[in-house]
Amino acid sequence: MRIPPLNSVLDGVVDAGARLLEPNVRLGVTGLRRAGKTVFVSTLVDNLLKAGRLPFLDVVSSGRFQASRLRPQPDPDVPRFDVEGHLAALTGPDPHWPEPTRGIGQLRLALRYRPGSSLKRAVQPVATLNLDIVDYPGEWLLDLPLLRQSFAEWSALTLDLAARPPRDELSQSWRGWLATIDPAAPAEEDSARRGAALYTDYLHACRRADTLLSLIQPGRFVEPGDMKDAPLLTFCPLPGATRGRGSLWALMEERYEAYKTNVVRRFFSEHFARLDRQIVLIDVLGALNAGPSGMADMKRALELSLEPFRHGGAGWFDWLFGGKIDRVLFAATKADHIAAHQHAQLRTLLDRLVADARSSIRFEGAAVETMAIAALKCTDSVTTEHEGRQLRCVRGVPVGRDRPTVLFPGEIPEDADAFPPGRERPYNFLSFRPPADLGRDPRGLPHIRVDQALQFLLGDYLE
Repeated sequence: MRIPPLNSVLDGVVDAGARLLEPNVRLGVTGLRRAGKTVFVSTLVDNLLKAGRLPFLDVVSSGRFQASRLRPQPDPDVPRFDVEGHLAALTGPDPHWPEPTRGIGQLRLALRYRPGSSLKRAVQPVATLNLDIVDYPGEWLLDLPLLRQSFAEWSALTLDLAARPPRDELSQSWRGWLATIDPAAPAEEDSARRGAALYTDYLHACRRADTLLSLIQPGRFVEPGDMKDAPLLTFCPLPGATRGRGSLWALMEERYEAYKTNVVRRFFSEHFARLDRQIVLIDVLGALNAGPSGMADMKRALELSLEPFRHGGAGWFDWLFGGKIDRVLFAATKADHIAAHQHAQLRTLLDRLVADARSSIRFEGAAVETMAIAALKCTDSVTTEHEGRQLRCVRGVPVGRDRPTVLFPGEIPEDADAFPPGRERPYNFLSFRPPADLGRDPRGLPHIRVDQALQFLLGDYLE
């Protein structure tokens, strides 16, 4: 076993002592795009600050919670999550959904509470937990599998995927260009940039597709952040396995490896590897709307994205020198888009979608849970009569409309693969606008089971 340097050991002991007095927990809000990460973080912070809608968070229901407040950004080189701006969008005079996550964001929230046991209260009558919340684009999550793939392996997989429906039509221009070039020919910068531009256009087309294509790599091609126009982003998959020195293939391979080293591996070590707890948000309803191809693409993207995480119970050595994620919550979002009696079925469907990942994580020793949640509750469940039949519906203002509507959203299937034959896209679960007058309620933003999610993710820290 490698022994860490003495200064690392001393730093670890100092940090451990600080955590005993005022512990920190680092929560990663992960998931694929359109899952609602920005709204989830905003609602979570709003409800912890106001603590009026958290009946299933034990520290609140037992009367031990005192207050919480935002604290200065813990990492000065990481942009702050703009919770004030996002809440203003949701609660202003013209409520609207905030802009999706474009880059990494972080926020620290200090929670003050009285410990639950008399022994703990004798030592520390009032305790503080620092909650660091880390949010980042869903596309960046999908970069992690690249760490285990060579350029040749990634190229073969990506080209095979691009040739299948529905991606085959979206990738025509890029694949047409590939048919005109020789990867073994001498490298030219213009050719590399042309290939990268066409491949980026293809990825953007996948992102816009109404089939909810989730597997989009590399993530910085569609969300470059401060790396726009950098040479690191001027490569694309190539056919064959040509590695001749000075060739176009060699140039693309070199940039792919540089991207892995300078972007993916650095991001993993600085952010992902430091997570203590993790919530994975999944837009299951959106995938059902997208049909079998969208559901299959989302499932594959989810499985790939979870592979690199270091799940497992953390021992004292890990605690001192870099631990593992020991609690993972998979959450099906937008549960308010269906009637309340369907929430259990939505959770069952999610269970089946993540069964393999859940089993693997549990084997490593981490606790895993699944839930159906809504970060912001935009509808009410109502019962109406139609042709002599009682229907359980939802009432809200659909996106694109200006008045409340009662809708029957349909039934959640028992199996993600059980699409009615002959219908590529048989589901149409609508999206809804944020309710009016959200800012007037002092209890916090309405939600579904965000308090239960917090109890699973943080409850043991707040005992």
